[in-house]
Amino acid sequence: MDRQNKRIVLVTGATGGLGTAMCKELYKDGFHVVGNYRNKQKAYEWSAKINEAGFNIDLYEADVTDFDSVGLMIQKIESEIGPIDTLVNNAGITRDGRFSKMSRDDWDAVISSNLTSVFNCTRHVINGMIERKFGRIINISSVNGQRGQFGQANYSAAKAGMHGFTKTLAMEVAKYGVTVNTISPGYIGTDMVMAVPEKVREQIVS
Repeated sequence: MDRQNKRIVLVTGATGGLGTAMCKELYKDGFHVVGNYRNKQKAYEWSAKINEAGFNIDLYEADVTDFDSVGLMIQKIESEIGPIDTLVNNAGITRDGRFSKMSRDDWDAVISSNLTSVFNCTRHVINGMIERKFGRIINISSVNGQRGQFGQANYSAAKAGMHGFTKTLAMEVAKYGVTVNTISPGYIGTDMVMAVPEKVREQIVS
């Protein structure tokens, strides 16, 4: 299948650890992979490195916490490449701390990046998928959305919210040939996880 006839997949937060691994595997599986990024310098370095490794992946900028920014990105992708067949909602951040000391800013930042972003991105692709009678929405949640984790009230709430969103949307769009699923990874040695204080990581491992 040539590049023009490949199914198009958009991975948000593509330049992070999980995003990079998913982009590579999806590319190997024959998709036309499009990555979303927010940090230009990081994206530039990431693109050079990944292209050197033989992966031809397009990058598009958007702040996934901003509904209009996402809309412009989706418009650009679909006009320049084609309709998005698969969306992987992977973008996310952590702002860990005891709830008794958690700031409103840390709460809002995590809910916006990890949950509101899922609404923003999915909302802009879902109608096209319904019209074409095909689509795949894959939401990257976390085991902490199901079991909780000390110091992650904001993160666990956002990831648990993904589950409710996924189940409901799956019911609404299944009849149109669109599937919606979550994946809940455990701890993987990405930059985000390795940024967790060593003492906390040791507790998690034990």
